[in-house]
Amino acid sequence: MRKNTKNKDVNRNVSYKKLESSLKTGQLGSFYILHGEERYLLDRSLEKLRVLLCPDGLDSFNYKRFDGKELLIEDLENAIDTFPAFADRSLIEIHDFDIFKSDDKEHLNSIFADLPDYVCIIFVYNILEYKPDGRKKTDKEILSHANVVDFVVQEQDILVKWIRRHFRDAGKIISDSDIKYLATITGGFMATLNGEIEKAAAYAKHETVTREDIDAVVSPILDVVVYKLTDALVVRDSKKALHHLGELLQMREEPHKMMYSISLKMRQLLTARIFVENRIGHESLKKMCDFRYDFQSENLYKSARQTTLSYCREFVLCCSATALELNSSSDPESRIVELVTKLAFTQQ
Repeated sequence: MRKNTKNKDVNRNVSYKKLESSLKTGQLGSFYILHGEERYLLDRSLEKLRVLLCPDGLDSFNYKRFDGKELLIEDLENAIDTFPAFADRSLIEIHDFDIFKSDDKEHLNSIFADLPDYVCIIFVYNILEYKPDGRKKTDKEILSHANVVDFVVQEQDILVKWIRRHFRDAGKIISDSDIKYLATITGGFMATLNGEIEKAAAYAKHETVTREDIDAVVSPILDVVVYKLTDALVVRDSKKALHHLGELLQMREEPHKMMYSISLKMRQLLTARIFVENRIGHESLKKMCDFRYDFQSENLYKSARQTTLSYCREFVLCCSATALELNSSSDPESRIVELVTKLAFTQQ
């Protein structure tokens, strides 16, 4: 679980704000490392860097891109030593090269320590995990030369404003509750939301985008379908629970992944019910369950109020037993169907 998530994300977001400020003034550094969960912000910032450093486009002599798997240090050095043509600077982009696991870290560090002013090197972590070892001297030295930008998933207030603005740009309005609902079912990532907002805005026949419009065209992520399934089980709506089970199976996710999600949601429900029993607010539940947004903990807290502690415990025990059975089952999906069917008809 994350601890002090909000404070950590605020601190991490400083690097993004610093980059935004540099892009506005045009005062850019020579060495950047871009990584993080929010791909929309990363891609947008990378595009701004390209436009600023290569105004003649990416076909120009002053732009070079390398795939990390194929990068040779000699090629990087040659690119650095090549003066820009009819421009102040050149841009070198390297995608998915793990600096901190390279056998040439010492050599790379000497390169980064003495970069010429006319070059800007950007390492982009797309697939690879960004994971420097702060205990290692070489890693520390590399980081001391770099402008590291962590693109974090945005906080609730920022995300709500961003979604509202995008709907407004499309000539639509939407309520705060439906904004939060849209953020929830898409996972809150701007990269996903950008396309889903376009779909919902185009589909809505009236100026106001409704929840019905969202449900008609927006595909929820796995965890959201499982939450809907859990909510149906809590209120003992077997018909709706089986409907959501059908939706879950149609997603064709790997059975162990589905089972993990179901088990996690049941444990979170049990945690929420314990909080209800002890009159602990949803703010503490948000921290305990590692939620990013308030509305996630509020919705779970609301569900927990509609059930009992013994019922939640039964859910968790059944999920644990089924998860164990999956390891030896020749038909794991059937075990999940049996589990949901059993829970759907369990009486409180």
